This record gives sequence, C-alpha cells and structure tokens, in this order.
Amino acid sequence: MGANVASDWDPQSYARFGDLRLRPALDLLARVGALPEGDVIDLGCGNGAAGPALRTRFGLARRVVGLDTSPAMLDAARKAGAYDALIRADAAEWTAEGPVSLVFSNAALQWLPRHDALLPRLAAELVPGGVLAVQMPRQFGAPSHRFLRDFAAEMFPDRFDPGAWSPPVAPPVVYHRMLSKLGRVDVWETDYVQRLDPVAKGHPVRRFTESTAMRPYLDRLTAAEAAEYVERYDAALGSAYPVEADGAVLFPFRRVFFTLTV
Repeated sequence: MGANVASDWDPQSYARFGDLRLRPALDLLARVGALPEGDVIDLGCGNGAAGPALRTRFGLARRVVGLDTSPAMLDAARKAGAYDALIRADAAEWTAEGPVSLVFSNAALQWLPRHDALLPRLAAELVPGGVLAVQMPRQFGAPSHRFLRDFAAEMFPDRFDPGAWSPPVAPPVVYHRMLSKLGRVDVWETDYVQRLDPVAKGHPVRRFTESTAMRPYLDRLTAAEAAEYVERYDAALGSAYPVEADGAVLFPFRRVFFTLTV
C-alpha cells in the first residue's frame, strides 16, 4: 500500500473485509474499455485482491504487474498467483520499465500527497490510448474517520495537530478539472451501504478501520494509550452507527472513482 507509517501492513486484518474492499475494484474495472498493447500495473496492489480479476479480464496475453511498498502485502499477493511480476516500490516514485496500457489503483493513492502532480505523472507513463483507473475512499468527513482525528488531537495534542490535517482526497469535480486537459475523463462517486457482521469485542466499524484508517494513529501510541483511544472510539461509534437487532451494523462508505484515457 502507500502509507508512510511505522509498522508494516497486516494482510490478515486487511483481508477480513475482503469482499467489501474488492467490490469497488470490480466496479472500477468494469468501466475500463478496450486497451492498447502494454502491461497492466496494479499500483498499490496490497494483498493482491484485485489480481485475479485483472488476470481474468486481460488473460495471459498481457503482463499483469503488482506494485506495493509493503513486504507483507507483496508476500500475500504472491499467493494469489495472478501476477507476472511483483515489485516493491513507492507509487509516488515509480516509473515504468516498458509500455503500459493500464495503471489500475484501488484504494491506494489516498495515502499519497500532491495529486495535482502525481496523477499527471502516472498518466505520462501510459502509451497512447492507455487508461489510468483510480478508486479512493472519500470517507474522511464521516464519523468513522472524523472521530479518529478529533480524539487523537484531544487526547494526545503533543503528537497530533488538527490544524495540520487536510483532506487527502478531493471532491470529484476537482479531479475532473485536474485531468480533463490530459485526455478523456470519467469521474463518479458511490456511497456503498456496507453491512458489517457482529464482532465479539468492540464495534464492527472499528474492526473495519483498524487495518487502514486507524493505523497512522495507533502507530504513534503506546499500548496503554492505544487501549484508551480505542475504548473511546468504540463508544462513540456506537452512537454514530447503531447496532441492528442481529448485532450487525450498516456502515455507509463513500468512494470516488475516475478513469482517464490518454
């Protein structure tokens, strides 16, 4: 993945909600049309969840390459058996070694800054007619993510400055304006209503965020601080996302998508 946090990613925790995390990738892939010759790059491939779908869609005639910064995630991706090559590299610095027809990135680029510079650079790696296809969560104003920022700043002001935070993902119209001069752009946004199963301990939404959005906060806390922080977060989530009669939680989750054909 693309996060600059202290600890490596945990593929098992990330895969706990694999079906929910894969659905946006499949929705994005469905909007990718015919491609010219060239490699398919799964940028920020994580544990390789999208690899089989990319392989099925494009067959054996074209190379499917996964790229990620996390050794643990790359090890998990290798087990998917869908990639011709797996590369440990930062998406912010990656450059292609050969012709590329598709740069596909599902829920990774939100970890990287300066999209106004990053996205044109990625588009420049494509052959004519190639496609940049991106999905990113835009959940940062929802209670699930706002509580993480607010509680960290209140409880640990020596480490978390709320004034330093800015949304890592822009509204859809910003991406349309940013990319329209580079080619043909399609931008859309989807609110998924995710049903999270009951959990034995804590709130189901916390179990969803702890392997992704929560990681940069927990990585800067001691074990005792983390326990206090998680307890407060669980309690607040109970009010924002009430538990249904069967113990499940309905969790709205917003994601922004775009494809750019150069």
